[in-house]
Amino acid sequence: MTYFESAILGLVQGVAEFLPISSSGHLTLFQHFFGMEEPDQLFNVLLHFATLLAVCVVYWRDIWDMIVEFFSFFGDIFSHQPRRGNPPEARRMVLLIIVGTLPLFLVLPLKDRVEALGGSPIFVSCALLATGCILFLSDQMARGHKTVRSATLLDVLLVGVAQGCATIPGLSRSGCTISAGMVRGFDRKFAVRYSFLMSLPAVLGATLLEVLDVAKIEGGVPAENLPKYLLGMAIAAVVGYFSIQLVKLLADKGKFGAFAFYCWGAGALFILLNVMGWTLPAA
Repeated sequence: MTYFESAILGLVQGVAEFLPISSSGHLTLFQHFFGMEEPDQLFNVLLHFATLLAVCVVYWRDIWDMIVEFFSFFGDIFSHQPRRGNPPEARRMVLLIIVGTLPLFLVLPLKDRVEALGGSPIFVSCALLATGCILFLSDQMARGHKTVRSATLLDVLLVGVAQGCATIPGLSRSGCTISAGMVRGFDRKFAVRYSFLMSLPAVLGATLLEVLDVAKIEGGVPAENLPKYLLGMAIAAVVGYFSIQLVKLLADKGKFGAFAFYCWGAGALFILLNVMGWTLPAA
């Protein structure tokens, strides 16, 4: 892997991880049609960790407040002095994220089967078209008013189901979860905020598992590749930060339709290429 390839992969990761265009779907289709080689597992893990850092930077205050409230909750229990009145917003957000993450455990037994769907370019392209429909319909939703205070456990559980469905290659995680939140009446800003904060435990857990696998298989980081890894991570983190800001802006203005047209165009193009049997040989 060259420095240029590292930079390009970091750029793609930073953009596709947060914009509702399905990073997994694009990676699968580009590998199939343009002969792209899949990056080594360790580099892929590090790129995901870099975009995780981008979320932490954008929402650092929310994350800090949730950590404080998480430990304060157990402190209240052991002190036998339960807090009176409504719990702080950060404490309720922790509960909402935990409940929203639960549906992912139902997907784990199907992990291999779901990943196998990525082997069909036609299926992934159709899923990309479906992502476009989801985004377009989300634009038509009336502006909701639910926030962390008024969202119910059923609301976030259904958003969590959307996140589980988005493990299918070609479906966008951010697009599905933000759209599901809007369907449930979430305020647009809260829908985006909850979607990205809910991604933290899922991405962190998956990253830790993959790091353990890499450590067993590869036995460490090759010293000669470390500068290339760091370059890709830096680009992924910086681009990811601005991608999150763009999603926040467009979702608040109800402009997800712009991404819908892109997903439709890309999905239709890849279906056409598959029908024509067009592929480039691997480099």
